Amino acid sequence: MERASIANLITVPSHASVGGNERMARNMCRNIRTLYNFQPPSNDEEIHASALQFVRKLSGFARPSKANQQAFTRAVEQVTQATRELLDSLVTDAPPHDREVEAAKARARAASRFPPSQPRRGA
Repeated sequence: MERASIANLITVPSHASVGGNERMARNMCRNIRTLYNFQPPSNDEEIHASALQFVRKLSGFARPSKANQQAFTRAVEQVTQATRELLDSLVTDAPPHDREVEAAKARARAASRFPPSQPRRGA
C-alpha cells in the first residue's frame, strides 16, 4: 500500500465526506491557507487556526472526545510550533503579497465559480 503524502492529505476537496459527515467536511479546511510571504506577516492566531484545521482534517474530529482531547491539543500545539519554525526559516526574493489584493482576487474567483442562485418561485 502506498503512503499518502501530506499534500494529498490537505488537498482533499472540501466537499468530501469525512466519516459520513458531509457538513463537517465542508467546513473543515476553511482556515488552511497559504501563510508565507504576506504583508503583514501571518500572526500567531492565523497559524494556530491553520494548525487546528490541519489536525481536525487528519484526525477526522471537529471536536475530539474527552479521551482524545489531550492528544488533540498536543498535536495542535506541535503543528503550530512546526509551522512557525517553517515560516521563520523560509526565504524568497519575491515581494510579499498584499493581503487585501489577494482577498479581492479570491472573492472574484469565488463569485465566478459560484454565481448567486436564482430566487425560488413562490418564495
